[in-house]
Amino acid sequence: MLPQANWPRATAAFLNERLSRLEHACREAGVPFYDDAGVDDHLQRVLLASDFAYESFLRDPRLLGPELLQLMSDPRHADARAGALADLHDDELRAELRHFRRREALRLIWRDVNGADAVETTLAGASVLAEACVEAALRGAERQVAARHGVVRDAHGQPQRLVVFALGKLGGGELNFSSDIDVVFAFAEHGDSDGARSLDAGAYYARIGQALVALLADHDADGYVYRVDLRLRPFGSAGRVALSFAAMEQYFQREGRDWERYAWIKARPVAGDRGAGARLLDALRPFVFRRYLDYGAFAGLREMKALIDAEVARKDLADHLKLGPGGIREIEFIVQLVQLIRGGREPTLRARGLLPALAACEQLGFIPAARAQRLRAAYRFLRRLENRVQMFADQQTHEIPADAAIRERFALALDRDGWPALERELQEHRAAVAEEFGSLMAVEARSTAQQTQAHWSELWRALDGGDGVDARALAAAGFDPPQEAAAELEALLGSTALRNMSARSRERLDRVMPALFAAAAAQAEPVRTLTRLLKLAHAVARRSVYLALLDEQPAALRRLSRVFSASAFLADRVIAHPLLLDDLFDDRVDQAAPTRREAEEELARRLAALGEADPEAEIELVQEVRQSALFRIGLAFLGGRLDAVATARALAEVAEVVLAAVLRIAERDLVAAHGRLGDRAHDGTGLAIVAYGSFGGAELGFGSDLDLVFLYDGELAQSESDGARPLDGQRYYARLAQRIVHLLGVLTRAGRLYEVDVRLRPDGSKGMLVLSLAAYEAYQRERAWTWELQALVRARAVAGDVALARRFSQLREDLLANPRDAAAIRTDVVAMRARWRAERDRSDARQFDLKQGPGGLVDVEFLLQALVLVHAARHAELRGSGNSSELIALLAKAGVLDTADADALSRAHAGLLECAIRCTLDGRPRMVARGDAVERDASAVRTLAARLGFDWSP
Repeated sequence: MLPQANWPRATAAFLNERLSRLEHACREAGVPFYDDAGVDDHLQRVLLASDFAYESFLRDPRLLGPELLQLMSDPRHADARAGALADLHDDELRAELRHFRRREALRLIWRDVNGADAVETTLAGASVLAEACVEAALRGAERQVAARHGVVRDAHGQPQRLVVFALGKLGGGELNFSSDIDVVFAFAEHGDSDGARSLDAGAYYARIGQALVALLADHDADGYVYRVDLRLRPFGSAGRVALSFAAMEQYFQREGRDWERYAWIKARPVAGDRGAGARLLDALRPFVFRRYLDYGAFAGLREMKALIDAEVARKDLADHLKLGPGGIREIEFIVQLVQLIRGGREPTLRARGLLPALAACEQLGFIPAARAQRLRAAYRFLRRLENRVQMFADQQTHEIPADAAIRERFALALDRDGWPALERELQEHRAAVAEEFGSLMAVEARSTAQQTQAHWSELWRALDGGDGVDARALAAAGFDPPQEAAAELEALLGSTALRNMSARSRERLDRVMPALFAAAAAQAEPVRTLTRLLKLAHAVARRSVYLALLDEQPAALRRLSRVFSASAFLADRVIAHPLLLDDLFDDRVDQAAPTRREAEEELARRLAALGEADPEAEIELVQEVRQSALFRIGLAFLGGRLDAVATARALAEVAEVVLAAVLRIAERDLVAAHGRLGDRAHDGTGLAIVAYGSFGGAELGFGSDLDLVFLYDGELAQSESDGARPLDGQRYYARLAQRIVHLLGVLTRAGRLYEVDVRLRPDGSKGMLVLSLAAYEAYQRERAWTWELQALVRARAVAGDVALARRFSQLREDLLANPRDAAAIRTDVVAMRARWRAERDRSDARQFDLKQGPGGLVDVEFLLQALVLVHAARHAELRGSGNSSELIALLAKAGVLDTADADALSRAHAGLLECAIRCTLDGRPRMVARGDAVERDASAVRTLAARLGFDWSP
């Protein structure tokens, strides 16, 4: 607070005059007046900020009595002092409710103005005060009605109470100082009251509701407690005062409108049978928070905002703190839109209060931290200023008075140098909010898009004329050759999905289609892009929520068209799994690819939100997270934010996250059915999953399968599981491994997680699916072929029992450390490579097989594996990794490769890997035309291999 010594003289004189009058009033009333410096300073600040406080003290000097300091210094909310209301009846209750509300309101002013409470505390305090008054009024109303009509009992014979739901600010626990309260009345069960003048439940609870409103809202000599607004109930003012739960559910299922979804985000029971109220809210949750990502919420918000803007213009409310541009309502809309779109899938977003909901949006990454901080700062500022405006005269107003002297008082009471300084801060916050809201609603982008798409609308209308698609019109518009796009258009226009569309969905499609034409035409490959976009439109025609996303967010559509132009693989993923469109709506998609930790945290959070164990739902959810991660990795690669080596590693990390989650699900189900093996104090189940091949080398491709080997702890396998249906150890681990393979490959609506190849286990397809570590070791030491030792170079434990995984890693190092005959290794590796090339190489004079061709990726792998087998006995560092790029660096560090050769091999490997990834993303086999770059890389590999004694050229 600005030191009072620096206040203008007129202000000081004004306050001294008020203090003098209060002192005189106290003296006449026989009330001791505190005039020590501390109390005097606090009181002056209150008198500066609030005429309502001054008039209240002047009207009833007892409010300044000895209890003043005790009440004003009490940090507890009003419910701690509401006990006296419980035993009052009728007129006595009516009077005390008004006195109680006034005393507690003065306490809120005192603590807010003197900096004892943060704005959140003040809002919560105002909410608790209203709740206490509503509960007291409800009990008084119940007594009134019961005296004449008895009570309504539930099916168990117990008295049934009305439920009072608060919506709006009270529902969110953030009530304004002088706000009306939005409430809805409901009751759980129908029936008749048991009094002499019996009423059915609907009429009975309507009378209680009406009596409650009268107790709170009727004006008398002591004023009123709260204005009560019942218009948010079903059917508004025309609806019944109180509805049964069944009627409420039926209404929202059949009649509920978009604005009601926004209103019911904050709904909570504040009086009556709160437990029953919570059950109704659970039942209504699917109406408010849809199970899918609901981009249709944009349309509802746009309509509500248009109505508000019209009211602002009609009533000249541009400076309205709540409804004006950059006001409180726009902050609420920004947060509530995220809640409605995603709240069905993210339970933490269902917070009722604005600040908790904003924190959840920020934590989940849906509102970036910098934007969240701007919104948070603006909200706190605007709500404190709004409260001060209402505290001034205890009026429900949201506009700062025009009087210059009053504005100066506001500024001084808010610790600003004067009104100009406060006004500048206000405009800065409002401008920030307006900018954020405009960005979210894509106001300028939509306007620009609509202007630039006018001629595309004409093309769409012409093509949709009913006489078949005119391929020549497509070609003339720049989509040449037009045949494939024309065929897709024919399929879309002739689809049952289009014929059965609702009028609203068809309007949305008619807006989206010109935008698709425009977006495709802007790409380097317009025909290819349009064809893929049309396939997507056909795929989502029945699911207007995705059409809504493309309609509402031009930026998302631009990203989509770029992706569809650049990658057949990613386009196919989006067409098959439209949920991936959500990633294009997320601004983070243009940033770094998701890290392993982010993927783990998201998956853990999403699985936890499912609640009860449901393997099918869990695997579908794992697939959603996996698809999203792979999609973002692909975008990061195409955008140059990940190179080829980092992309392959990121894909492997996603597979590790998925595998760990699937293992946990499989273990849980197995334990539930058969119990555990061995000592319960053992940290793991005794199973380790070992990755081979590209997964083991942490250089997975987008379409790669997983080469897995399952190992178990032989000691634990000696026991029998302790469940209701016990299994011996070997069958226990076999069942667990089978379950993992099944879950990874099960076909869900979102496809399979991964194809699994288990043929690299000892004895291949003839061997056991799962082996003990001891049996695996015996095989590797006594019977393993050279190619199996090569495979061991890339093997690593990726999931399962940590202690067993550590033992496997040590065994792998021990096996690789065995001295080997270099000549024999060269002979075996060259022979195996020649055999593979003869069977698998598809290269010819014009095209080069990036994987199997001479000097291709498999040559790199074979060369590195052979060098490790030859030199690992003398160079322990070579046993530390199976990743190709890391092995090249380790071989250089060990001196096996000189710096020049290592650099050349590293460049060749990265170049070939990048070409292979681009082929996959473009939906092509890993075959490329022979060009300078590919020939240079392949030649470098062949030359180095030959010089090192591995001449496997054809």
